[in-house]
Amino acid sequence: MGTRCLVLEELTKEFGGLMAVDHLNLEIEAGERHGIIGPNGAGKTTLFNLICGELPPSEGAVTFFGRDVTRVPTYKRIALGMSRTFQINNLFPKLSVRQNVLLAAQGLERTKFVMYRPISSYSYLHDKTQNILKEFGLWDLRDVLVENLSYGDQRQIEICLALIENPKLLLLDEPTAGLSRAESNSFTKSLKKLDPEMTILLIEHDMDVAFELVENITVLQMGAWVASGTTEEIKANQKVQEIYLGTGE
Repeated sequence: MGTRCLVLEELTKEFGGLMAVDHLNLEIEAGERHGIIGPNGAGKTTLFNLICGELPPSEGAVTFFGRDVTRVPTYKRIALGMSRTFQINNLFPKLSVRQNVLLAAQGLERTKFVMYRPISSYSYLHDKTQNILKEFGLWDLRDVLVENLSYGDQRQIEICLALIENPKLLLLDEPTAGLSRAESNSFTKSLKKLDPEMTILLIEHDMDVAFELVENITVLQMGAWVASGTTEEIKANQKVQEIYLGTGE
């Protein structure tokens, strides 16, 4: 067994009488590509919010590379190496592409507290920004305001922001939502080029994307675990086909 990146033990979130995540147990190995799928209301995004610390669990524990982070705030989890994208773009539309990525590059640096020195004087931050924009083919758009970009380009910038600090764990929440088939294919190719040592946890409704990007999948329904296995095992699972893939009753 390799190093475990993420361990969820009896992780639970209840909103009043609604069990959004129901005593979930899950182990993700370092470097693993793991998908979380399930119908609407399955608890997928709530699960991400628990992992990232945006919601406190009702019960259970979250362990990140051997450290219990169940009660650790979000900003500290980010500093430990977690990073996340959201279903809805979380960018500054009135700033340029380069400015958005620069701000993200400075986010975990002590320089963000230095008020007397302009960000333009930190050459290493500009180098990081240039490198990641070139890696994703966005360098030519560096001075374009985000509000003037296509939705597909905006989604790619979201990934750049999430990757700028070389996270150990990248959580992708519906990364191809709203993209055309061509944009989705291009986006998938970019994600497949990421460092194989980086662990990726993916929520994705597009099964073609999910099956292409991940090795293992966990299926949720109404907050509860249904099945886990390789992509081929999940494709062949009769219960999964009935509740999610549209076969059976």
